[in-house]
Amino acid sequence: MDEKKTSALTKPKKYVGKKELWMFSIGGMGQGMIYAMMSSYISDYYVNILHLPLMFVLLLMLLARVWDAINDPLMGMIVDRHTTKWGKMKPYIIFAAAPISILTVLMYLSPNLGQNTLMVYSAFVYVLWGMCYTMADVPFWSLPNVLTPNADERSSIVSFSKIFNSIGSALPEIFFLAAGFLLPLFISTANPEEYNKKQYLIIACTIVVIGIAMYVNSYFHVKERVVPPIKKRQAGEPSQIKRIFKCKPLVLVILMGVLSSGRYMVQAAAIHVARYAFYIGPDLTGMSLEEKTKAIAASVSSVKTIFQACAVIGMFGATLLMPVLMKKFDYKKLLITTCLAGFVSSIFTTLLGWFTANLYICIPFILISCIPLGVINTISIAMIYDCLDYMELKTGHRDNALGSACQGFINKLGSALSTCGIVIMYMLIGFQPDQMLNSTTVVAATELTRGQNFAMFSLVSIIPGLSLLLCAIPMFFYKISGSYKKNMQLELAKKRESEGFKVEE
Repeated sequence: MDEKKTSALTKPKKYVGKKELWMFSIGGMGQGMIYAMMSSYISDYYVNILHLPLMFVLLLMLLARVWDAINDPLMGMIVDRHTTKWGKMKPYIIFAAAPISILTVLMYLSPNLGQNTLMVYSAFVYVLWGMCYTMADVPFWSLPNVLTPNADERSSIVSFSKIFNSIGSALPEIFFLAAGFLLPLFISTANPEEYNKKQYLIIACTIVVIGIAMYVNSYFHVKERVVPPIKKRQAGEPSQIKRIFKCKPLVLVILMGVLSSGRYMVQAAAIHVARYAFYIGPDLTGMSLEEKTKAIAASVSSVKTIFQACAVIGMFGATLLMPVLMKKFDYKKLLITTCLAGFVSSIFTTLLGWFTANLYICIPFILISCIPLGVINTISIAMIYDCLDYMELKTGHRDNALGSACQGFINKLGSALSTCGIVIMYMLIGFQPDQMLNSTTVVAATELTRGQNFAMFSLVSIIPGLSLLLCAIPMFFYKISGSYKKNMQLELAKKRESEGFKVEE
């Protein structure tokens, strides 16, 4: 091979322009808004607003994720095996937009039904929402694989778009914060149940309108350029699913993602911690029910905002730096280092929370504990793309959508496990949500025992920290890094050139 060809392989051209990169990233921002509205708030809504039985919520989350274990790979295989006249990945952006919009609103509609009927309704909407979201999520995050064949450019697309995705994930909290100030001007707070139901529905509708518009807009501005040669499975070759399990690096990334599920609690449990772990406000003694409700609502909003702000600043700050860090440092070392730092910080958070019961002194350590959230969210999908390169080199097959389905499954499983952990904590400490937040009484965090306060606080302190420690372990056995990764990419580029790998301009 002459010098010119070698240079082309080691320094491949870039294909994605700035406008296309921004439009894809803004689409990820809209998607992040929609997903955060479900993942960060659905447990509070089901438990404290609809007062669904705790065991029902626990089983719903677990069984829905069992179905996702089947649904996500199925979606990946469908996308990988079929190409429409509009493209392989892009059409699903349009197809999924309407059902996701409708189901997100239905999820927070709060229909006036008997408890049994309400459980059926909630389960149906929740499971169907997960299926439709999979139809949107798997193809969308598979797009970087077909936007460019350049692995470095692909990583840059992921790291940049994840910044916007993180911003989108934080926006629902801003809407809740604004609603806490504005809605009481227009909606009576005399009945806490009705006020909270209206608040959730208004915010859900707002997020759907904005988020879906951003998401759908990406369809018109991205181009599927990479056209791999069609390869039929030969007799004796492993199936798509078997290829996933035979790819050891990919299995390790999936295991890392599952073990890191506790990191979702920092956001998902924030509202629960705000309700039952801390109270910031005037003395409640002698207040009327409406005055007490307003004071507790203000405290919940303030405490929740503190935790969400820590999560957003830590996660977004890390995500913001990832485009630079991913160019200078090895993915594997970045992930291990930040996860271990997050674990150590969570220990300090837990000890300070127990011995001082002071929220403000914990803030710096909560911030540090949230840094791995941004690192894992960005690096895990970049690692999956590298694993697909490895699989293509070893087997000749590249299952782009099925690989992204693994990422979708990791995210949804993590969200569900964090929700299940919250529900289990309610059970362990004997909480009865229907007796703590209803039309006749509102229980403040100050009325609970210190042990109950701390148990809820552990959901955002030591439990996520232990999860970060565990998820770092599989990474010590992950080999696609350093010189091995560089040599792999060079060898893959040569293989693609010899096979007539096409890239549209």
